[in-house]
Amino acid sequence: MKLIFEKSTFDREGFKLPKLDVPECKLPTDNLLESKKVNLPQVGELELVRHYTNLSKLNYCLDSHFYPLGSCTMKYNPKILETIAGFESFSNLTPNLSLSKKGFKYIQGSLALLFQLQNLLTEITGTSKVTLQPLAGAQGELTGMLMIKAYHQKKNNQKKYVIVPDTSHGTNPASVAMAGYESISIPTGPEGQMDLKIFKEKLTDEVAAVIMTCPNTLGIFNTQIKQICDLAHQKDVLTYYDGANLNAILGKIKPAELGFDIVHLNLHKTFSAPHGGGGPGAGPVGVVDKLVPFLPEPYIVKDKNDQFSLYQQSPDSIGKVAPFFGNFQVLLKALTYILILGKEGLEKVSEIAVLNANYIMESLKDYYQLPFRRRCMHECVISAQKQKEKGISALNIAKYLIQEGIHPPTIYFPLIVKEAMMIEPTETESKKTLDQFIQIMKKAAKLAKESPQTLKQAPANFIFSRFDEVKAARNQNLKYKNNNNE
Repeated sequence: MKLIFEKSTFDREGFKLPKLDVPECKLPTDNLLESKKVNLPQVGELELVRHYTNLSKLNYCLDSHFYPLGSCTMKYNPKILETIAGFESFSNLTPNLSLSKKGFKYIQGSLALLFQLQNLLTEITGTSKVTLQPLAGAQGELTGMLMIKAYHQKKNNQKKYVIVPDTSHGTNPASVAMAGYESISIPTGPEGQMDLKIFKEKLTDEVAAVIMTCPNTLGIFNTQIKQICDLAHQKDVLTYYDGANLNAILGKIKPAELGFDIVHLNLHKTFSAPHGGGGPGAGPVGVVDKLVPFLPEPYIVKDKNDQFSLYQQSPDSIGKVAPFFGNFQVLLKALTYILILGKEGLEKVSEIAVLNANYIMESLKDYYQLPFRRRCMHECVISAQKQKEKGISALNIAKYLIQEGIHPPTIYFPLIVKEAMMIEPTETESKKTLDQFIQIMKKAAKLAKESPQTLKQAPANFIFSRFDEVKAARNQNLKYKNNNNE
């Protein structure tokens, strides 16, 4: 498929500016003017529409395909959320109005919505106060780690390490390192939970925090989580909840009630704002009372006259982690989602998500290996170890799923499961869709036995079947050059 630049034709236009009806004036400073000719494609409107429509058809997205990407909660984004976020009163709002007292009177409504979201998220998580600033889950995670560091520095605690299970998300040890700590990895026991005995051995006075996802990335709820948090608190070790898997317990249990001090949320996962390329994201962080002074500032407060303003008076605050109030329209979508569903609806989310995952696991357990034979939560992890004996890998099965019109699940993660396939159907998929996926997975298992070459050649219905993935990652050529080498 040609690039839009390659379709460009000299003097072709897709628009016309209206005749100038105001006096022409020069820009105030020369440095605002572009000295070089801007290299933009010259195409007609119809060519433009067709080009991007055809590009969109090449995409795997939630609007076109089942997307069971484990650990990332890729679920349908209701269009009403986009509609409301696109209202002119929101989309045309400038955050610069918050820079003066006079401007504040024009954004009281928007501040009221953000304040309402803060309160709802504290209710959902059981925390005392929430910051909406972080622009993504990973930034929310780093925000949590920076508050952990500030807390221990305030108390002159000599801490060096953070405990992280070996099933953790890759961002966990990265955030630990960025905050200046070292990770201690705790292996998973035979039940699919962090080994409690080894955890106790590693829980020394030099440990600053414990980071956990609950349920974990195996889709298993840690039945010892309360004990783990209590043991940590005995040594003034803070407990951090990675909210990537909150979809499994939404409305059923509050992380702070389990003993977590810090909770980060992925609004683009649990609360159905767009994910990935449809983003941007949002990663609010909630904390219990003892960590409120360390929250990023400013955050929104309401006075006795029901007027909203910004609080920024704590000397212990870690300061701003993002401009203004974070990604406002993403926050607005999440608030809309919560208000539409309500308490009962949010509980139903987790119920159906867990039901769907267990339905898939039970349906496939005789065709693929189960690394842990116990009930899962919102996602299940199966293994292609049986198929590997026939020379078929998890990657081959993933390629076959692409051929069959389904986005592959997460493969080769968690790292502790060989030939792992991590499947998260979410609550938004119907039984009909799940049955179609299950039948295709069963067919793949059958082909692995009877016709493995078919899987090795998949996807057979694409122009390009298999790429040299290492070369594609290391030798990227993403720069377009026209005939003038511009």
